[in-house]
Order: sequence, then C-alpha cells, then structure tokens
Amino acid sequence: MASGNGKKQLVEGLTADLADETRDLAAVLDGLRAADWDQPTQAEGWSIRDQVTHLAFFDDAVVVSLRDPDGFAELRAGHQALGDHFPDIVAERHRHLAGAEALSWLTRSRDELLAAYRAADPAGRLPWYGPEMSVASSVTARIMETWAHGQDIRDTVGAATAVTPRLRHIANLGVRTFGFCFGQRGLDVPSEPVGVELAGPDGDTWTWGPSGAANRVTGDALDFCLVVTQRRAAADTGLAVTGPVAEQWIAIAQAFAGRPTDPPSPGSREGGSR
Repeated sequence: MASGNGKKQLVEGLTADLADETRDLAAVLDGLRAADWDQPTQAEGWSIRDQVTHLAFFDDAVVVSLRDPDGFAELRAGHQALGDHFPDIVAERHRHLAGAEALSWLTRSRDELLAAYRAADPAGRLPWYGPEMSVASSVTARIMETWAHGQDIRDTVGAATAVTPRLRHIANLGVRTFGFCFGQRGLDVPSEPVGVELAGPDGDTWTWGPSGAANRVTGDALDFCLVVTQRRAAADTGLAVTGPVAEQWIAIAQAFAGRPTDPPSPGSREGGSR
C-alpha cells in the first residue's frame, strides 16, 4: 500500500496527466466550426456537443463529491431517480447550448476539477454513482472518460487518435475492472487469472497477471484501450484473445461505471486517423 507521501505523488502525477489529456482534447475542440457541434458521433444519439457537456456535467459532479459528500448524495439520488439512462437525459437538457458555450463550460468545470483534486486529501475516498473511490481512482476515471469521449469526437471529425503513455492509466483501469464487468451483469467472477501483455506507444511492454496464464490478452495498448472503453469491437483490432475466460471478459469489457452496455458490433465503428 502506498505511503501518505506516495499517494500524494500518485495523485499529483495523475492530475498532471489529466491536465495534459484535457489540453489535447481542447486543441481538437478549438478547431471546430459552429456547425460541427451538431455532428452526430458514433455513440448513438449523441452529437459532439453531447460528448462535451457530458464531460463538463460529470466534472461538476466530481467536484461536489470531493467537497461536499452529503450534498453529492442528494445530487446522486436525484440523478438516479431519472433511471439508468439519465446521462441521455442530461445530454438532452443541454442541447440548447451553442458550441462555444459548451466548450466554455468544460473549460470552467475542468479547471475547477483539477484544482479540487490538487487540494484533496490524497488518502481520502469519495462517493460516486457506484462504489466509493480513492482520489487516485477518481482521477484515473476522468482521464479514461476524457480520452474515450475525445475518441468519439476525433472519430467524427477525422482527427488523429491521442496515443501517449497516458494510455497506461486507461489500460490499467481496464484490467482492474475485470471483476466489475462480470459482477454488474450478475455473472460469477471467474477464478482463473488472465494475463495481459500490451505494447506501449514508447516501445515498452505493459503486463498484468501471471505470465504463464492459459487465458491471455496480448497486442497493442491502443487497441486494448479502444476495446475496454467500448470504442471498437475486439474483432476490429489486432488483439489476440486466448482462452475461454479471456474471451468472455473481452466480450463484455467495460472500464467505465454505469449500467452494463454491450461493445459495438464488428465493423460498426470506423476510426479517424492514427
């Protein structure tokens, strides 16, 4: 377990990476024309505007969770009363915003979120829509969400995928949510381990689990991140999936919270440049 100083350094590093991920996304958004914000993304029913307001809305929710846990509990109850599809309702409620207004909201909410993470007790825990999380896990989740929704936007406008060492945070979250993927579907969590070996963007190798596991997932880190965030079907990537447990996991892999959702069908999602 990380020491107090170790947790502080971990959160500081993650927060710096979130700031960098935010700047990369902002560079794409800054180049959009007014009409681009209405373009439909490959996330069914969601425009580029919806992707951005989703990020801003949940940034604001994290800030409340960090600063006022009791207030967040009330906020969460109101959201959950809307049903499993409340993110779609949130998106619909903000479609009156012009693109510039949506971007301004995200800029404000992200700046406040980064400040709240920097001020937070790194050893603290915060409530969320599922189980409570450590501060480090919360920052990691925001990195993942920023990259994944940013990928939807990049796919729509043909912008290059963001391939940086920050993908390791997303890959790690994808591995850590193994049990969650089964549990939220009411399935028994397999006891057999799955080994994961990925080629990072800098030429290094990232590994999780036993090296000799019968069940394995190997390939490029980007492909793995696209699959666990459900931005690509595994069959549309170069991932090699070996063993029945690994196959069952990758078929339902989901690194984000919320109701269980199915990955895209093969060939249904096209990418931008890489």
